[in-house]
Amino acid sequence: MHRGPLHLRHLLLWLLFAQSRAELPMCKESDYHFEYTECDALGSRWRVAVPNKADICTGLPDPAEGTQCTFSCSEGEFLDMQSQQCQKCALGTYSLGTGVAFEEWDSMPPGFVTHGVTTNGGDALTDCSNSTWTPMGDYMTSNTDECTATLSYAVSLKQPGTVSFEYLYPDNSLYFEFFIQNDQCQSTDSKSRWMKTSERNFNKYKTELNSGNNVLYWRTAAYTLQGSAVKPVLLRNIAISGVAYTSECFHCKPGTHSAQEGSARCLPCPAQTYSYKGAAICHKCEQGTYAETGSGSCKPRPACTNSDYFYTHTPCDSEGKTQLMYKWIEPKICNETVKGAVTLPASGEKQTCPPCNPGFFVTNSSSCEACDEGFYSNGTACSKCPVGTEPVVGYEYKWWNTMPSNVKSSIFRQEFGDSEHNTAWEVAGEYVYTTPGDQDTDYLMLILSVPGYRLPQSMVEDSERSGLSRITFVFETTCTADCKFYFLAQGYNQWINDVVEQWKGSNSKQSYSYLIQRNSTASFTWAFQRSEEANTERKYSADAAKIFSIHITNVIGGVASQCRHCALSSPKAGSACVPCPLGHYMVNGTGVCKSCPPNTFIRADQPVGEAACVECGPNTQRNQAHTACLSDCALDVQTRRGVPLHYNFSPLSNATNFHSSPSFTSKGLRYFHRFNVGLCGKEGRVPATCVENVTESGREIKGYICQSTVVPSDIRSQSMVSTQPFIIGDTLIGVTTDTSLNSISSPTWLFPSVPNPPDVIFYYKSSETTQACKHGRSATIRLRCSPSVTDKDHITMPSNCSEGTCDGCTFHFLWQSQHACPVCTKNNYREIVSACIQGIQKTTYMWQQPLQCYGGESLPAQKVSACVSLDFWLKFGVSMGTIGAVLLISISCYFWKKTRKLQYKYSKLMVSSGGKEFELPSADSCAIMEGEDAEDDIMDLTKKSFFTKMRSFSRERTSDGFDSVPLKSSSLCHQREEEDSDYD
Repeated sequence: MHRGPLHLRHLLLWLLFAQSRAELPMCKESDYHFEYTECDALGSRWRVAVPNKADICTGLPDPAEGTQCTFSCSEGEFLDMQSQQCQKCALGTYSLGTGVAFEEWDSMPPGFVTHGVTTNGGDALTDCSNSTWTPMGDYMTSNTDECTATLSYAVSLKQPGTVSFEYLYPDNSLYFEFFIQNDQCQSTDSKSRWMKTSERNFNKYKTELNSGNNVLYWRTAAYTLQGSAVKPVLLRNIAISGVAYTSECFHCKPGTHSAQEGSARCLPCPAQTYSYKGAAICHKCEQGTYAETGSGSCKPRPACTNSDYFYTHTPCDSEGKTQLMYKWIEPKICNETVKGAVTLPASGEKQTCPPCNPGFFVTNSSSCEACDEGFYSNGTACSKCPVGTEPVVGYEYKWWNTMPSNVKSSIFRQEFGDSEHNTAWEVAGEYVYTTPGDQDTDYLMLILSVPGYRLPQSMVEDSERSGLSRITFVFETTCTADCKFYFLAQGYNQWINDVVEQWKGSNSKQSYSYLIQRNSTASFTWAFQRSEEANTERKYSADAAKIFSIHITNVIGGVASQCRHCALSSPKAGSACVPCPLGHYMVNGTGVCKSCPPNTFIRADQPVGEAACVECGPNTQRNQAHTACLSDCALDVQTRRGVPLHYNFSPLSNATNFHSSPSFTSKGLRYFHRFNVGLCGKEGRVPATCVENVTESGREIKGYICQSTVVPSDIRSQSMVSTQPFIIGDTLIGVTTDTSLNSISSPTWLFPSVPNPPDVIFYYKSSETTQACKHGRSATIRLRCSPSVTDKDHITMPSNCSEGTCDGCTFHFLWQSQHACPVCTKNNYREIVSACIQGIQKTTYMWQQPLQCYGGESLPAQKVSACVSLDFWLKFGVSMGTIGAVLLISISCYFWKKTRKLQYKYSKLMVSSGGKEFELPSADSCAIMEGEDAEDDIMDLTKKSFFTKMRSFSRERTSDGFDSVPLKSSSLCHQREEEDSDYD
């Protein structure tokens, strides 16, 4: 019953609304703009018309299918929403394509929001509503009070992009941060929020943005003392990339132009030209006017005055000459042709260059270069500091022919504008002075950079009184106005809080000294301001400051002008005292060097005094640097029986490692103690290394023996964890077969030994002391000959000291290997000679057992030689025996017959003498006739035999050379005469 009236009421209302809509005019293109709807799951969207104001027109275009959500335009293009096509930007405009840029700050751009709030801990009654970011034409400026000012901009990115901006942050009394908040309300890491302070120029910052919603925040707040002035942060040229499109191109700002369609950026106008907003070209300045780079207008050129040029000295030429020259201040803005204008003075005559500053020397090209470390000079030539002295390092500048490399000049302008005039201080031979600037309110700054300070070891004990360093300079100011001269300790960006001293007005030539107590990298700045009066351009340009000399001591990396005596009783780390030559020690307190005895090295902790020479241990030789003793892995020893043994441990010299038995913590964590060993080797050997890979620092130690704690890889997903490394032995004490050396012992009961050959023991010592090991750690490695062990890392620890040490200070290891055996020689094998078989005899060589050597002399091959058998010698012996027996019998018969003959003759003589003894018969003839012997022979033997001939050869001769023949009796002579008469 009630539905009829209700429907009627609705119908009447609709008719009234339709009538009112029919009375509105049709919409024109200026009454609405197009927007895209949110993308759906398929990446599609619709283009819809949105009226600029409600209820002003009717007949909006129907919704149309839009472009895909991934669609974008290139740089220099914009999206025409009417045709939904990318179009090139017109002349005088630019576009980033998938980005937006904000370069003009005449007003707050759409989308930016700024507000101020009370800083945490501040007075709740403080009104911070006006503490916001303020547009200033070319940039935005932050607040300078204790409120927190925030500038934000929300942007939705269809793809990952970037944000970049330029900022000037000159005062660290005000903190400045930039961070990004994504659509999950997650902010940038706090460590990367803080902006770095800048000095004079704008810094550029760029970071990445994720796709989706991003809110950009720039936030500042000041923390200052009551009444202290703070310089604001300046922000400009904000650019964001990654947006889907830009629907319009941006006009070039004044002083820039774009001369081509589709430009991605506007170029600044060169000097002497200008442009208006949205310019396609730059216009030249009219005659008598000038413009700096990027200017939007031209200014009239004033007449040149003495304030428009400055003087300087040219660098020394190849002939060692310099010249005074005058130069216009660049850029030149004055006119020297108008009435009353001054012209540039003529250059002066060439003069001889001044000497170099102390610590420098003159090169062949007449330039100055720093002397090498350990040398000094007065500015001409470098000389080496004598033994027992150290260079007094620092910087001393008293000649200003060129600006030193660590001294820079710059101009700081209060309005934070960029000045093209970069020459604030200029060299003038005997001093450096301030040149005329663009504005009298500029700060002309001279900055000296210093890397740090280090006291000489001879002055460390007096550091509380003398300080780390001292800087002294001589200056002078000449002013006609209220000029100021500042000396700052940390550079101009902190000059308000760190002004060391300041002077006003004119000041005669004087010296100022400042004691430096803090050791940190610093810069010292001298700043000169002619006037604080605003809008003064070169009114007081004749006012100037001069610095004649700067001297700073104890600078790291400095140069030396002299050397001081430093013959200390003991050296210290980092000492620059010139040491004695290699192999020499310094006599206490004299600086005189004496040579150490042969095969000794210099103690690192005390190269002074005769005790500095330490004799090398047994079987070691000192290194070339005379700092330690080394082993060449070779050893010659003699056994108790005098047998020489030669060892060669070279195969064991490479660094190796082994570990102890596993241990467990109270919670069951398994770990090992890993030992790294580098047994021996000459200079250049690879030492044993233990590392710590738990921290990023990756600390590592090196030596002969070191230890670290290792956790297996199954405990942690990374590589094996190594921690707590420490050195056990970094010095080789000696190599010997003795069980003790220099209070270090290696008891035989630790490793029951085999008597032959003897174990060779390497002794090591560490200089690193601990509370438990006040004399440092030590170690012994006992090398035992084991011909059957072929491994090179068979190292064990004592059975009763499973960790290698029983007291925590002395470690013992047993290294068994075939390479620990003596080198084999001829004494280690014997020869076996076989019987002579069929004229052949074999000689075989065999090692003596048990074999206790390795390498060296190899076993000789079997030898085969010819021989004579026993049967031959037996036959030969029988034959020779038979011949000898026959000869013996023959000789016996001969002498028997000879004896009988003599007896016969003797008996005849006895008969002739009548039986009287000792009386011979009278001779019948006075001589023995020739041939009587032959007759006797005929009587005895009718024929000469072999024995007759032998007898003739055996006849004796007398001393006079005649044959000795027996005398014949008288009866025989008489008988011969009778026979002769019978023949008659």
